[in-house]
Amino acid sequence: MASSRMKPQDGIAWVTGASSGIGAAVALELARRDWTVAVTARRVDALEALAREADTLPGRIVAHAGDVTNARAMRTIVETIEAIHGPLALAFLNAGVAPRKRADAAVSGESVSEAVAVNLVGVANGLSAALPGMMQRRRGQLAVNASLVGYRGLPGAAVYGASKAAAIHLCESLRFDCDRAGVRLQIVNPGFVDTPMTRRNQFVMPFLMTVEEGARRIVDGFERGGFEIAFPRRLAWPMKLLRLLPYPVYFALMSRAARSSAKSD
Repeated sequence: MASSRMKPQDGIAWVTGASSGIGAAVALELARRDWTVAVTARRVDALEALAREADTLPGRIVAHAGDVTNARAMRTIVETIEAIHGPLALAFLNAGVAPRKRADAAVSGESVSEAVAVNLVGVANGLSAALPGMMQRRRGQLAVNASLVGYRGLPGAAVYGASKAAAIHLCESLRFDCDRAGVRLQIVNPGFVDTPMTRRNQFVMPFLMTVEEGARRIVDGFERGGFEIAFPRRLAWPMKLLRLLPYPVYFALMSRAARSSAKSD
């Protein structure tokens, strides 16, 4: 059975991909709720600036720079965090990238390799670094940031969506092992959140929310429990229903939506 939901007194939180966007906002939200948060990304200057933002908050943020695509570095970071700050109680594996071009013009071995290296292998590296200690203690909470885009193939999202779908599948399968080991595993599937990544999008993003609101919903989900944290509901539920449609109906609907979007552009 999975462990109970972790609290600040249980240990330290760890957030990857924390130099900007959802990762930075979740780290700040956790610090507001009295967590000590270790943050990881490649840009140490951005992490140190984030740590200074938390100076007036109940908790604090400490920088531990590293690249999620480097498995050895991730293990070393977790070992260092635990040696300095105590046991890892909560980990949010958030680091992610999206192709800079529309997917229909960027499906190549290079673009897929880049997305998979961060969005899937990077997640696996974080899991392999954090899970052993949690399993040994039979306590801990892990969350992986995926996307509603991973539910089903969408126009213009071949590369990004495939990597996020793989992350969802990985967590669904791993959930059984984590439950037996006493570790709570969650998947986070956001809709459109205003971040540097989504600002590159050239299409209308329905129900776009601020990064601060997205972070609040994510951390509320950590505290609430349950396997999936999906939001906003008015986008998540239609996306869930789309998964039930047979291919002919699904492709017809998506083709019509893509044509309407192209006309509006």
